[in-house]
Amino acid sequence: MNWLLVIGGAIAGAPLRYLTDRAVRSRHGSGFPWGTLTVNVTGCLLLGLLTGAASQVQLLLGTGLCGALTTYSTFSYETLRLAETGARLRATVNVAASVVAGLGAACAGAALARM
Repeated sequence: MNWLLVIGGAIAGAPLRYLTDRAVRSRHGSGFPWGTLTVNVTGCLLLGLLTGAASQVQLLLGTGLCGALTTYSTFSYETLRLAETGARLRATVNVAASVVAGLGAACAGAALARM
């Protein structure tokens, strides 16, 4: 049963990541990976909110949805591409923004869950 919850969440999370990334890119261009930053920070916020949830909810939304929604590999690839193409400042900003915003979102989500 647990694996079905993870799969169910992933079925929603993967297309949501793709559609969100495309929507953000269409508004902000492709000079900076805004789409990946958006889905990763959103996933961190959701994971923070889920800290006290029942295990089935954590499997469905935490592992399944957030696991498919967020993407560390894309973040790494986009940061590497920025650095390789000479956009080192953008690469550095991407790393700093992802870490700070991701941790901030997770903390905010956990604080909201405690309220």
